Amino acid sequence: MDRISSYINGAPAPRVDAACMEKYYPATGEIIASVEKASLEMLDEAVAIAAEAQKDWAARSGQERGRILDNVARLLEAENEALTRSEVLDVAKVWSEAVSGDVPCGAEAFAFYGALAATQTGTSHSWPGAFGYTKRVPLGVCAGIGAWNYPTQIACWKSAPALATGNAFILKPAEETPIVANHIAGLMTEAGLPDGLFQVLQGDHEIGQAICKHPGIAKISLTGGVDTGKLILEQAASTLKKVTLELGGKAPLLIFDDADFDLAVQTALDANFYTSGEVCSNATRVFVQKQMLPRFVEALVERTKTLKFGDPMHADTQVGAMISQQHLEKVLSYIEIGKQEGARLAVGGRQVHPDGFEAGYFVEPTIFADCTDDMRIVREEIFGPVMSVLAFEAEDEAIARANATEFGLGAGIVTNDLTRAHRVADQLEAGNVWINSYNLIPPDWPFGGVKQSGFGREASAFAIESYTQVKATYVQL
Repeated sequence: MDRISSYINGAPAPRVDAACMEKYYPATGEIIASVEKASLEMLDEAVAIAAEAQKDWAARSGQERGRILDNVARLLEAENEALTRSEVLDVAKVWSEAVSGDVPCGAEAFAFYGALAATQTGTSHSWPGAFGYTKRVPLGVCAGIGAWNYPTQIACWKSAPALATGNAFILKPAEETPIVANHIAGLMTEAGLPDGLFQVLQGDHEIGQAICKHPGIAKISLTGGVDTGKLILEQAASTLKKVTLELGGKAPLLIFDDADFDLAVQTALDANFYTSGEVCSNATRVFVQKQMLPRFVEALVERTKTLKFGDPMHADTQVGAMISQQHLEKVLSYIEIGKQEGARLAVGGRQVHPDGFEAGYFVEPTIFADCTDDMRIVREEIFGPVMSVLAFEAEDEAIARANATEFGLGAGIVTNDLTRAHRVADQLEAGNVWINSYNLIPPDWPFGGVKQSGFGREASAFAIESYTQVKATYVQL
């Protein structure tokens, strides 16, 4: 069995006496690795190393930092298939998703921020007898706490802007997905990133809490649930750290009767069943205009029945596993709640045991019709392949109901009416709105939420703001 350690100062940091966690492969339920928990002493060591390495890194030109980050991007791209295997072992998402989208976006992030590193400028000001200038300066040592659904993306989206702006970065991956982080760390070292600038501390909530409270860490970026986000804020408050929170969601997808029918059906399926529904921005509340509702649900059911289960490593498998037995049970419990609440189970709803993967954590993509806004399956984040379909009549009604949630991460609109599309998008309370598409996030495009879905932005030039602070210098002549 493999043994996974933390990654400190440019190399794995194994500890013979470390307490360990078990790493399961969700597709089979088997234990495939033993993961060493980082100690508090290792955290102190990593922070001290990072702080020293960051001084030299920040003193380098943006061009030099950019060249190294571009090297990282090229190596990540060259290792795409190997990284995809690591991602599938971590998450048990299907190969076709990981190899074409989830893993390549890590290389794209480093390429984007590598190019951006040399473009950071400040402002200049003048007054009678004086002038001044501003510049963005790095925070120092930053840290990221990752979720388990996108380990490659999260590691790169958080570290690339931090490194581009002259910071050092420490990543605590989710305990369920420890493999990808060390793989990426090794590639960064191979690409020429100086030792100590990107380090990985493996562990559970205990080391995560210590990271949040550590006085030597200036910034925390979390991807996780709402409750976890609130805890992070409390823990970071003692040292007044900067915090970025990318939290949960219960996004609406508004489908109007003038929409391209096939596009609308496929968009709803993609917005619910990608990564087996384990995506915070997924549009799990699908509002359909009444005139097209019966035909729409029928088409959804027909296409859902054709989705193929099996080995996530195979290119033709379309549905992967849930991350854990515990999460599988949570998703199945919500399906039972939906039935009890009176929603009509149109398709799916059962655990699946594919040949050769009978003990894996698979569940059928599930569609509930005849849903109402007060149902728990409509209001609460399930984080699994469970779609709730709701009917609406008027545009204003759909907007009001779409906004009637504590979340505000994503929202979608499918319509052929350009004027309506912009009018509705302007009124939806969400950090990201997609029109006639869903969940597409190029590296230069911001991603983040409002309300209980968090604050701050991942990706794009906007992320630079959260990894720097403005320094203003006033000069009296």
